[in-house]
Amino acid sequence: MPYDPDPLDPLVRTLRSGDQSPTALVDTLCDRLDAVDGDVRAVLPEAGRRPRLTREAAALVDRHDTPATRPSLFGVPVGVKDIFHVDGYATAAGSAVPTTAITGPESTAVRRLRDAGALHFGKTHTTEFAYFAPPPTRNPNALGHTPGGSSSGSAAAVAAGLCPLALGTQTVGSVIRPAAFCGVVGFKPSYGRIPTDGVVPFSPTVDHVGTFTADVAGARRAAAILCDGWEPTDPDERPVLGVVDGPYLEQATDAGKAGVEAGAEALQSAGYDVRRVSMLDDIDDINDRHDRLTAAELALSHAERYAAYGDRFAEETTALIEEGQDVGIEAVVDARVATREFRERVGDRISEAGVDLLLSPSAPGPAPEGIDDTGDPVMNLPWTHGGVPALTVPCGRVGDLPLGLQCVAPFGTDESLLAWGDDIADAVADVGDVTED
Repeated sequence: MPYDPDPLDPLVRTLRSGDQSPTALVDTLCDRLDAVDGDVRAVLPEAGRRPRLTREAAALVDRHDTPATRPSLFGVPVGVKDIFHVDGYATAAGSAVPTTAITGPESTAVRRLRDAGALHFGKTHTTEFAYFAPPPTRNPNALGHTPGGSSSGSAAAVAAGLCPLALGTQTVGSVIRPAAFCGVVGFKPSYGRIPTDGVVPFSPTVDHVGTFTADVAGARRAAAILCDGWEPTDPDERPVLGVVDGPYLEQATDAGKAGVEAGAEALQSAGYDVRRVSMLDDIDDINDRHDRLTAAELALSHAERYAAYGDRFAEETTALIEEGQDVGIEAVVDARVATREFRERVGDRISEAGVDLLLSPSAPGPAPEGIDDTGDPVMNLPWTHGGVPALTVPCGRVGDLPLGLQCVAPFGTDESLLAWGDDIADAVADVGDVTED
């Protein structure tokens, strides 16, 4: 891997203690941005970024001159996917639509991070309106490959060491997949745990705000700030793990399957109880239902904007909106109800199988070659459909391309998922090239 991103949690400790100053960190990251983002293209250009960040960092130090009173994310620069509204910045959402037609108050997620002492490093590239029309961002591990979508820039920015924390969103697979492709930690919470107000909507029934970090402990620290009703937990026992089997797993490539098998073997070697869980025999129906729901809600979310500026929408987005316009309201209502029913079904199956977490590939395989295709989110779709929490940690690789292990928990158990995630990530950290003989 050509880049070595800084884990968020130890970085925060040095910032809060005063061992590292926010102004020095800003200077380091701006130097790095100048050096590598011409290739990676993760962050949107901003005139005067360095002096602006230097001023904000200095002001933050003045406000919190005593280490003991410094907030949880003191001095942490954060990349923000360009579908979040940030006060003082236009939101383009990866689109040619005028930014004056994409305005709104600052998102609650951004405000919570700022209130916790974080600095807005800059907007990160996204696919158009968080669908499939790709931005110019490249995978830091292999510049000829996609970083994934739609949170392309946020995943690549963390992987390239441009910022230690970034915000993304997931409506199908747009946090977990790009995190896996780029070799970082991605966290998608339970539906509704992080408010989505101030974010350009795609499909409100299944839109989630998520995070990218280089470490699970960092994801946990950010979640404690971002999630409603966060209650820290430190489980006494290791979780029982279940590898999802059946038609769902068959959607993965041989490399994707090999990655999760290698992860399962590493976890067994580390002393975990790893079982097989057969489920999702109706995955084709779940996929179809989710696709209809998201198409219909995209059409509803952008109805006025599309009527006024439809000729400026990308071909991929236009096709989905027009498909969504043909979905009947009864089908939309049924799909919305089905998401809640499926959420309960996942929890019931986890309980029946006697496991605590489900394991599966974070993507069908490694990042595809080229940047015109952001990859298939099918491995993430059911967990997004049910709104259950998901975490991806790096687990093996194919050549230079990382693979991810996706860990899924019952709805509302985000705290346990992230508490367990640290040790799981450590156990699979040394999984090597899964294509080796």
